[in-house]
Amino acid sequence: MNTMTLWHMTGWEFAALAFAALLVGFSKTAVSGANTVSLAIFAAVLPARASTGVLLPILIAGDILAVLTYRRHAHWPTLWKLFPAVAAGVVAGTVFLMWADDEIVRTSIGAILLLMAGVTVWRRRAAEQDDEPDSVTTKAGRIKARSYGVLGGFTTMVANAGGPVMSMYLLSAGFRKLGFLGTSAFFFLIVNTSKVPFSVGLGLIDGNSLLLDAALVAFVVPGAFIGKWAVNRINQRLFEQLVIAATIVGGLQLLLR
Repeated sequence: MNTMTLWHMTGWEFAALAFAALLVGFSKTAVSGANTVSLAIFAAVLPARASTGVLLPILIAGDILAVLTYRRHAHWPTLWKLFPAVAAGVVAGTVFLMWADDEIVRTSIGAILLLMAGVTVWRRRAAEQDDEPDSVTTKAGRIKARSYGVLGGFTTMVANAGGPVMSMYLLSAGFRKLGFLGTSAFFFLIVNTSKVPFSVGLGLIDGNSLLLDAALVAFVVPGAFIGKWAVNRINQRLFEQLVIAATIVGGLQLLLR
């Protein structure tokens, strides 16, 4: 983990990580899924596996700010449907990390993100013609919640890339902008916090990584304020298009890196 110490990092490398931290704050309060760009930056500057341990506390800081901003808009029935499947996905992701190398991790997550984006675009076009979004109380809705939950838990454990997967689920379930942000804020605060013991056990979080986090976390706050300002100026359709576009870009970055 010596490659993550502040004193071995160039100014440009730290600046890139600071920008990525700012983007985390923006994504948590505006365009969820945009932090896949942050994921790619962290993986480019730091060793790919180790970068997930550095990024996790940054994401939790962003989650806290998002919960403080959108706590009144969370839809708890949706969250309770997702958590058991997400727990299974986190366990599967932990097992996967025990043997997978960086290349396998990047390729797997990138392919999943692109698949989820494609499925969501297809579903939304079909819904515009004749269908209503699936409710979490219907059988189809429960199956979809479990499927996305397992994928979300797996991708968030393996590469902190659960945001785009859950974004695709919430969009396909018909969430409006504030409900989307409030529900995802609580979801990721709970899920990311639960991942900390697993990451410590895998050696992805240690003293050096936390020192780097302490230097970067201040950049999350202005990003969150920029996101709060921007989200009030983005209409629903543009919001959805930006979320899907961020997911596609993140998937391509992981596949082509």
